[in-house]
Amino acid sequence: MTIYRDDAIDPGRAIDWSRTSADYARHRPGPPDSFFARLRALGVGLPGQRILDLGTGTGLIARHLAKQGAQVAGIDIATGQLAEARRSAEEEGLAIDFREAPAEDPPFPERSFDAVTANQCWLYFNKARLLPRLRRLLAPGGLIAVSHFSWLPRRDPIAAATEAIVLKHNPAWTGKDWDGEVPLPPAWMTPDLEIRSFFAYDEAIPFTAEGWRGRIRACRGVGASLEPDAVAAVDRELAQWLATHAGERFTVLHRPDATILGFRVD
Repeated sequence: MTIYRDDAIDPGRAIDWSRTSADYARHRPGPPDSFFARLRALGVGLPGQRILDLGTGTGLIARHLAKQGAQVAGIDIATGQLAEARRSAEEEGLAIDFREAPAEDPPFPERSFDAVTANQCWLYFNKARLLPRLRRLLAPGGLIAVSHFSWLPRRDPIAAATEAIVLKHNPAWTGKDWDGEVPLPPAWMTPDLEIRSFFAYDEAIPFTAEGWRGRIRACRGVGASLEPDAVAAVDRELAQWLATHAGERFTVLHRPDATILGFRVD
């Protein structure tokens, strides 16, 4: 399965991340090193720790955690993304168990993991199905780290202008105009969960014009859902705007965040 559909997310649009895989692997950065340092300080990403990365995509999170010495598996529904994840892991000499599977049906036995990570993908999952499965998958004391790495259009002019260009070609895109708020507790949190830790902070992420254009082509609202001529139109207009207003090198303000949860002891 590669196509994702949900009337609450970009109504009327089918989302196919496999179509974005080349740009995703080349241009879409994972969270910065500071993000992983914070996770590690809070008990996620330790050497020898068994970690399952949900919605792993091209394996950005999984590969970074594996480099820290964790034993990592990653699952995703997008065949093209997983192909890039496996290729990158092989090039980097990393042994990661990538499998094609939905988050709600991970193909692993009970108590296989010490932690589960999910970066920039939790909104796509059926939490009523997923959470009971994670409770069985996690060893006692296991952690769930739900995280994001999002630009701030209300504070960054490049992000704001980019969103305006995307919306011109894809008005259905619901990823626009994030206000930067990270609700605590999250709306999906169930009574058997408790928040163990949380962080959110801002960091200016460096890009070249080419890199930012590739990052946007890899966006859900562009390469994963628009036809090729519309993707080219977005890219062309963004290139023109960047040449006039941003130059060849710039930063875009992002807000990494993570909510780390665990199941209550019965």
